[in-house]
Amino acid sequence: MSIADVKPTRSELIATRRRIKLSISGHKLLKMKRDGLIMEFFELLPKVKDMRAQLSGLYGEAIERLAVAMAADGKSALSSAANCVRTPPEVVLTQRNIMGVVVPGIEVSQIQKSVEERGYGLIGTSVRVDEAVHAFEQLAAKIMEAAELETTMKKLLDEIEATKRRVNALEFKVIPQLEEIASYITLRLEELERENIFRLKRIKA
Repeated sequence: MSIADVKPTRSELIATRRRIKLSISGHKLLKMKRDGLIMEFFELLPKVKDMRAQLSGLYGEAIERLAVAMAADGKSALSSAANCVRTPPEVVLTQRNIMGVVVPGIEVSQIQKSVEERGYGLIGTSVRVDEAVHAFEQLAAKIMEAAELETTMKKLLDEIEATKRRVNALEFKVIPQLEEIASYITLRLEELERENIFRLKRIKA
């Protein structure tokens, strides 16, 4: 809406002032949301950094255990153990809300199992295979946790950026334009009122 398009009427002035009030209120709420999301993001950030460090350590350990088992027992023993898996992990996706942002929750069951639950038995494998399997089970469980945290952090960051854009649009564009329109209407109404008074005086004279 441009100033030239605004009709200088009191109803238009009232409507514009109402829009200014609503825009200021919305701007305040969006700033509170933005600040709250930023706090949530920085609270999550050290957890994500720690999770990445844990993942790196578990990955290195798993690769090392695998190399030892491969060298001592051979590829066929590892392939045989892998083919004995009876019940794959069950992944359940859930959702939760953080200040209006829907973030995922990941629940996984039966990743880390006992030797008996793995299905390959104690006779056909060595302790080195068990250690390699256990290391990769730990790694897989941690990957699921990391996926939830990383996705949550990305969604929060995306929402922070979107909220910042809306805050800036209201603060630097919408509200100033509305205030300019309200000022223009006020001046025009005052001018029309002075003209009416002058006209009435002339008629009376």
